[in-house]
Amino acid sequence: MPAMNALSSYATTVAGDATAMRVTYHSTVIVEWTDTTITLRTGGWDTVTTRRKMNQAANQFGLNFRVFCKDSETSVVRPDGATVTLRDGMTFAR
Repeated sequence: MPAMNALSSYATTVAGDATAMRVTYHSTVIVEWTDTTITLRTGGWDTVTTRRKMNQAANQFGLNFRVFCKDSETSVVRPDGATVTLRDGMTFAR
């Protein structure tokens, strides 16, 4: 079972600048965050691996969200505790 506390390096990069940090999986920025917001993107690839990478990023960088799939619906537990349906490109408060 893959580690969930840190990103694996397979097809994954972490980069940032003065405005935001970004985790890219293959060619999609799957997690982007600033001091106040978090944006999640699947790029059309809502897969087990994409969700695992999102969760690894959340754990490694203390972003306090969780992504999971139940009954074929992917959901996000946001930092405020609310559970919402994952939408590609969704942004929520950090």
